[in-house]
Amino acid sequence: MIVSRARGRDVRGTADVSSSPQLEVPVVSTSEPLRLMAVHAHPDDESSKGAATMARYAAEGVEVLVVSCTGGERGDVLNPRLQHDAAVLRDMAQVRRDEMAAAAAALGVQQEWLGFVDSGLPEGDPLPPLPDGCFALEPVEVPVEALVALVRRFRPHVMTTYDENGGYPHPDHIMCHRVAVGAFEAAGDPDRFPGAGGGLEPWQPLKLYYNGMSRARILAFHQHFLDTTGESPYAEWMERWQDRPERQVTTRVPCADFFGARDRALLAHATQIDPDGFWFAVDREVEAQLWPTEDFELARSLVPSEVPEDDLFAGVREHLAGEPAAEGSSRA
Repeated sequence: MIVSRARGRDVRGTADVSSSPQLEVPVVSTSEPLRLMAVHAHPDDESSKGAATMARYAAEGVEVLVVSCTGGERGDVLNPRLQHDAAVLRDMAQVRRDEMAAAAAALGVQQEWLGFVDSGLPEGDPLPPLPDGCFALEPVEVPVEALVALVRRFRPHVMTTYDENGGYPHPDHIMCHRVAVGAFEAAGDPDRFPGAGGGLEPWQPLKLYYNGMSRARILAFHQHFLDTTGESPYAEWMERWQDRPERQVTTRVPCADFFGARDRALLAHATQIDPDGFWFAVDREVEAQLWPTEDFELARSLVPSEVPEDDLFAGVREHLAGEPAAEGSSRA
């Protein structure tokens, strides 16, 4: 593999993404398909965060891999219809694996388990300690090495994960951020984890994104319901977000044609998704009119790319084709 050296830009200046001053930028054959890796904490996260985008890219011929860091074993049954289902309660781990397989099929993507144990969501005041052996308590280098092996095997050009707050403060989501960023930084370094995956060659992804669920999007739906019915199923969401800073959206990917695939993937996670719940409150035609995109925050790019963007592979396509790309601003 021929590589050229370039300095990676920490577009947002967020924590954990600038530990390496320089990263090796791969120059590969243009005949290779584009590859996207989405790193998530639990099965069902992939279906609620960037799912229509993944389905769109998969339909366009991009190879898409979802990595689930845990099995979701400690997740509650959130669908009222299944809360007392004996088969579900008897083997939650297997049920969630089956649900994940069905969701991946609905999106047309590949999926891998990183192999760690769900930490659960601690509740109470004070919060109880996390259970021994759970994902969030692993020494971070252990799951980073496991993900580095997958990165070197799959060789993604683009990776997505959560921001440094986990999107919301679930311990597994925060750990997922640390692991994904750590693997992004380490996978291209031959001195880091040389034995990962049986000694696979280093591979450096070119861009790293954080999944976004912008307040503006939810506010658009909330206001639509207030204007048309006088009440909104998103009222509690808006209250919870009052003191939550808005993340900057750099990239809006048009994907309304794939909202149906996203919905089928959500419904595949039957233990986690109430089919009568807020995920399906907005009519899909209305959603396509109000907010036809999924939103992302560009956290790191090793190729020039101007923001705002409408493509996770902006700059990557030009780099692989050997074409000049416009130099983007260092601030997203």
